[in-house]
Amino acid sequence: MNEEIYEKYIHAGKIASEARDLGSKLVKDGVTFLEVANKVEAKILESGAGIAFPVNIAINEVAAHYSPSHDDKLVFKKGDVVKLDVGAHVDGYIADTAVTIEVGTKNYSDMIKAAEEGLKTAIDMMKPGVNLSSVGSAVSKKISSYGFKPVDNLTGHSLQKFVLHSGVSVPSVPDITNIHKVKEGDVLAIEPFATNGAGHVIAGPGSNIFLCSSSIKSKFVRDNRAKLMHNRLAKNFKTLPFAERWTTNLFENNQTILRRLTFLGMLKHYPQLIDSNKGIVTQKEHTVIITKDGCEVTT
Repeated sequence: MNEEIYEKYIHAGKIASEARDLGSKLVKDGVTFLEVANKVEAKILESGAGIAFPVNIAINEVAAHYSPSHDDKLVFKKGDVVKLDVGAHVDGYIADTAVTIEVGTKNYSDMIKAAEEGLKTAIDMMKPGVNLSSVGSAVSKKISSYGFKPVDNLTGHSLQKFVLHSGVSVPSVPDITNIHKVKEGDVLAIEPFATNGAGHVIAGPGSNIFLCSSSIKSKFVRDNRAKLMHNRLAKNFKTLPFAERWTTNLFENNQTILRRLTFLGMLKHYPQLIDSNKGIVTQKEHTVIITKDGCEVTT
């Protein structure tokens, strides 16, 4: 990694962490999801970065993948366990970070700490040559020591320019199929989840988060208007996820159009990811750059 790219990753990390910290202070009883999402995303843009993905606000049993719609009326309530996941990029070089906030109560402090300590365990192990399955095993033991389960089918991930999930998975459980060994210069988002539920997530309703895709199904679409609309989205958002609320200025009937393009296979609509036993879920995430002797946390 050359110095210019390194500096962009560091700058993105600083902006993402500042936006995350702003959001965590805004999450309070009675505040709308939409207000928090808009203010966090505005902070990223005002700081001179791009938004790597829509702010994710996942409540209680929802582990990930919910972002408010443009007319969303949902509000935070006392006792909610809120996962706030934030991403910024500088010229495509991404920082991805998340925190859990409990609204007005302290019933899940140990579970929040379990995710935090799981992350710390992974970061402490990160250096060139480490096997990611062994990292998953250590994270699993740490979270289990608090009496909770790691989520087995949510993983951290490698980052590349304008690519949020670039192929390498960072597990929170032992995974004998994951034989990848990290190397100097790798950029990884590490994000353990802890739960008092099943430790396994399933797909729920839509999230209001989309990605331009080119599925086999989409290649046979002959609807020129659909192709035109897809091209407009691809021009604006490229290879990064985008929010429904970001498209209101592009299309008059944006929700209808997004549903149509999803049906045609031209967009991916991310589902909410929910613990299969509806247990409470906590999360903590940092982005790291693998260095010669260890790693550097950017967020």
